[in-house]
Amino acid sequence: MKLMSTPHLFHFLLFCATQTLGVRIQSDSVVGSEGLIQIELEGTVSLLCLSDGNSETEPDEDLVWLRNGAMVSLMAENKKNGSRVCVTPVLQEDNAATFTCHLSSNASISDSVTLNVTYPPPIMGAEELVVEEESVLVLQCDILANPQVSSLVWTVNGSTVDLLTGGFTLTNDGVRSQLIANSVDRSLHAASYRCLANSPLYGEFEKNFQVTVTDKLMKFPLMPIIAGLVVVCLTAILAVVARWRKIRQCCK
Repeated sequence: MKLMSTPHLFHFLLFCATQTLGVRIQSDSVVGSEGLIQIELEGTVSLLCLSDGNSETEPDEDLVWLRNGAMVSLMAENKKNGSRVCVTPVLQEDNAATFTCHLSSNASISDSVTLNVTYPPPIMGAEELVVEEESVLVLQCDILANPQVSSLVWTVNGSTVDLLTGGFTLTNDGVRSQLIANSVDRSLHAASYRCLANSPLYGEFEKNFQVTVTDKLMKFPLMPIIAGLVVVCLTAILAVVARWRKIRQCCK
């Protein structure tokens, strides 16, 4: 059996040496595939970064934390060999945030995790609206959620809304859904409405609307009325001034 040649032996030893130095992130939450941590809104995530370096050759190795590439401020005692960061409470803005820990001496030696913040759509309660005939009716449901709602249905008096018959327009940008009638007709739009959303993680959510339609009010031409009042007042003031001058002349 031949001994390993010197160049190959050197590379093998170098490979082993590089494997002894590294960092890893641990969490009290479950870390899924590709370093993904699923956490609910308002929850807490604690992350611990550990250095795997040989303590004899790499004593007190400083660690650096980044959040989406921006450095996280750490106390001096929270940088050596083991470093911890805590996110509490978890907000919507933390969704898809990536936390990276690396050696201060070598940024390529790192580990990362990404937060997947889940939350249901904020659809709940009831709302009463009073609108005039021929005005614009806007019913809105906020549906921002993670994961996104899998379905969204609008009903009127218990039946699915017929956009064509009811003269409605329906919009949905993933953040809010609006049911709009540009010219309210009492016979069509005075009714009970419901917005029903289904979350694949949290189930069904709904919001109810009760719409009352009133007669159209006559609008007074406000600006002409104000202008007329101004003219009348100025005329009255001028008349008083002119009369006062005549009275003074009579008194002389």
